[in-house]
Amino acid sequence: MKNSTYLVPLLEKKSSPFRNLRRSMKVNWPLYLLLLPPLLYFLVFCYWPMYGVQIAFKDFWASKGIVGSEWVGFIHFENFFNSIFFERTVVNTILISVYSIVLGFPAPIIFALLINELISKRFQKIIQNVSYAPYFISQVVMVGIIFIFLAPDKGLVNNFIGLFGFEPIAFMNNPGMFKSIYVLSGIWQSTGWSAIIFIAVLAGIDHEQIEAAVIDGANKWQRIWHISLPYLMPTAVILFILSAGNVMSVGFEKIFLMQNSVNMATSDVISTYVYRLGLQNMEYSFSTAVGLFNSVINFVILIVVNAIAKRTSEVSLW
Repeated sequence: MKNSTYLVPLLEKKSSPFRNLRRSMKVNWPLYLLLLPPLLYFLVFCYWPMYGVQIAFKDFWASKGIVGSEWVGFIHFENFFNSIFFERTVVNTILISVYSIVLGFPAPIIFALLINELISKRFQKIIQNVSYAPYFISQVVMVGIIFIFLAPDKGLVNNFIGLFGFEPIAFMNNPGMFKSIYVLSGIWQSTGWSAIIFIAVLAGIDHEQIEAAVIDGANKWQRIWHISLPYLMPTAVILFILSAGNVMSVGFEKIFLMQNSVNMATSDVISTYVYRLGLQNMEYSFSTAVGLFNSVINFVILIVVNAIAKRTSEVSLW
């Protein structure tokens, strides 16, 4: 009896979190119902496909299925590391990603700071709405605009260059210009939309702090440097960690549409290589191995950058 009296409180203590969850679900069932669709989305499209990752270690045949295919170990990884395309695809992927982060990551921060300093709220809203618009252009239309603007014969850029007596430039057939065209057009398309979160953060700054800085004689640049920018830093660090975790994941669609046989040396990345192998050559196991390698590298970089951020700024994902 003594033991049982001691055990009851312990059992109640252990079961209390589940009781609280059940009670919360009964009271807040509409909120849990709203949570169900995104939860199902991630389960079906993100977690369930992980079952198929095992074909990276198998000689997959559709007729045999995933379970019936023969295990081959790390052969597909070895073939990728020894491939003539390994160095080209990995280097291009890293260069484009780093280029995008170096130029593209500060752009929305700078834009948000500039928007925040506008005196006219009406003009501020107009600028914001105009800057959001490019984000909603599809990648197919975006690449079409790039081709039209950079066309050697009647393109707007070459017409402008011709005014100064220079010869037209075939931008899309110049391998050395591919990365700059890709990154700069991406910055133009996404800066306004990416700045939304920073604009929202800046809206939370205490106006009394700004007024005190004005009274102390701080000019606009000093207020930005000592008040606005430090206020943005925790959010910026979190977003930078997430960006670093995707350093090996360059988008497929835009690069594929901009790609041609002339610029292939600088435009071929891991995602386009996987597409050629997986869909065009039907080498499903090999392409899965390449994709898994890509994901593992991203995961390692995410952990390293998160650890560095935690030590230096005390801001991290976990």
